[in-house]
Amino acid sequence: MLKIGITGGIGSGKTTVCRIFETLGVPVFYADTAAKQVMVTDPLLIAGIKQTFGSGSYDESGQLNNKYIAHIVFNDAAELAKLNALVHPATFRAFEEWTKNVPSHTPYILKEAALLFESDSYKMCDQSILVTSPTSDRIQRVMTRDNVTAAQVQSRMDKQFSDEQKAAMAGHTIRNEESVSLILQVLDLHQQFIK
Repeated sequence: MLKIGITGGIGSGKTTVCRIFETLGVPVFYADTAAKQVMVTDPLLIAGIKQTFGSGSYDESGQLNNKYIAHIVFNDAAELAKLNALVHPATFRAFEEWTKNVPSHTPYILKEAALLFESDSYKMCDQSILVTSPTSDRIQRVMTRDNVTAAQVQSRMDKQFSDEQKAAMAGHTIRNEESVSLILQVLDLHQQFIK
């Protein structure tokens, strides 16, 4: 079974691309969703977060105190790196567990991750796909989706590798722009992966 990583900058449309793959019956592991889950279910990770950021990291019901954590890591790259160093290995473990439950006859699976290259999780994959989209489209999508300003979107984009950096590491690229069909690009890759 091939493991294919799929990534793209914020607002590139990688989730939309994954949904198309899902309609073809391809199992998709959403790393960002899994990361949120393991932060409240993985005992090793919870202990690490409490030890690193204090007991205020979780409320009395065991839920992550997002505001508390965000206040610590949002504008401090060193603190964010500490959090990522705790969360990424737990997410990798969740991915390994998830893959054990995929039927063995499945030709390939996708691992969708915003920070596929930044977190080195592409190394767990056999191949990788980069979803690209014009910057203006990405900014507009995220502003609409998250109800934020263009400056806030740009700030998030600045924290990720550029498309050029990612393209140098990715084996395949899907262009999410009006001049080309997303569906045809997905079908083309699907045919390559099932061979």
